[in-house]
Amino acid sequence: MIVIDIPGFRTLTLEHLVLDFNGTLAVDGRLLDGVESRLAALANELDLHVVTGNTYGDAREHLRDCPVEVVCLSATGQALAKSDYVQRLGPERVAAIGNGRNDALMLEQAALGIAVLGTEGLAVDALNAADVVVRHAVDGLGLLLRPKRLVATLRS
Repeated sequence: MIVIDIPGFRTLTLEHLVLDFNGTLAVDGRLLDGVESRLAALANELDLHVVTGNTYGDAREHLRDCPVEVVCLSATGQALAKSDYVQRLGPERVAAIGNGRNDALMLEQAALGIAVLGTEGLAVDALNAADVVVRHAVDGLGLLLRPKRLVATLRS
């Protein structure tokens, strides 16, 4: 569990991290450098869930050495499926990281939504739903590993 008191924002008590795969943790279906080690470090604090449309069909293979639960979704209804997943976990205990239009609802519902502006872009819907935007998944994971960064960004 990660507890972060952010003055003027809220106190976050996080137990789960829900992540998108393609465009967030991976580019062109390949896991980004630095992601695996940060996921391993975060697994000591949070339950990690990758919920993905699995665009390239091999997300499980790329994540086989990572301490994450991988959920592959059907081609339709992904936004609602990701949202439902966050709801089942209890959104007040969830941080979510994503970049796509199908991530917007989960980013909005999570206690902390982190949008990634990476190589594959960032959907405007996801941008508007997020609490904070980072340039790379490694940066987003780093916010959770070093929570004072979130305090500096989100306090009022």
